[in-house]
Amino acid sequence: MIRLENVTRTFPGASRPAVDGLDLDVPGGTTCVVIGPSGCGKTTTMRIVNRLIEPDAGRIIVEGEDVTRSDAVMLRRRIGYVIQQVGLFPHMTIAQNVATVPQLLGWPQERIARRVEEMLSLVGLEPAQFLTRHPRHLSGGQRQRVGVARALAADPPVLLMDEPFGAVDPIVRAGLQAELLGILRRLAKTVIFVTHDIDEAIRMGDLIAIMKDGRLVQCAAPEALLAAPTDSFVADFVGSDRALKRLTLTTAGEAARPANPVAGAPTVAAGTSLRDVLSLLLQSGGDVANVTDAGGTVTLAAIREHAAAPLRRAV
Repeated sequence: MIRLENVTRTFPGASRPAVDGLDLDVPGGTTCVVIGPSGCGKTTTMRIVNRLIEPDAGRIIVEGEDVTRSDAVMLRRRIGYVIQQVGLFPHMTIAQNVATVPQLLGWPQERIARRVEEMLSLVGLEPAQFLTRHPRHLSGGQRQRVGVARALAADPPVLLMDEPFGAVDPIVRAGLQAELLGILRRLAKTVIFVTHDIDEAIRMGDLIAIMKDGRLVQCAAPEALLAAPTDSFVADFVGSDRALKRLTLTTAGEAARPANPVAGAPTVAAGTSLRDVLSLLLQSGGDVANVTDAGGTVTLAAIREHAAAPLRRAV
């Protein structure tokens, strides 16, 4: 769906390229999280896809088309874009903000109105309550939801997200991440998601692309990345606690073993990550948790097995 071929971009006066001979392939329906230290080229890479930044060399393929030869304005209208500070138009209502791209595309007003309500409902905002409000009347988390709704309003096949949750507090951020994951899985969009947070990358990405000095160092599924970092840079970047991070990728329901409920043991939902189950067990002092909707239990021993297994494969 998205392919970058030998893409290079050097800014005037820079000592090295911001993006240097980059090859990256993002299959359709996949979320690829691009991450790396400051100045590694991750945001430049994302903005090259919709040509907010023009490459000096290379090709950008979107849905089989080399978009370096397309009209840049029309290209951006078919690619959703979500940024950290949201960028809502303050003088417009929420309905008008969400309708921005459909209006530019010339959709009929009735279709636009239906789509705006559908998108607000999708991101958990009651249309009757929010349609006529202005951005200043919303919390940071609500504004971010509107930003996602606006990016999805014209049903683009590709979505670009530049640190979309970086400006919201950690509690709200975790909820938004979970909701966005559900939305992306239902809609099967192809997403490039830029972040500086490795935990967010592991949670959100089907693929994680780690960059350094404008180059791609490793691109792999989260579990493969945690199991087998390609070099010391990647190993240091994902952290020495990568066995613990791996627990984020498995739910209690997936790890549960058939057993009768244990009296007095804490209870977790089947969708709870093993990392959160481990935290709960450490707090409670127990060694087993009952799993709702799964008809079983998760033990500390089972959690240890899941944490250690990918690391053993990497040796």
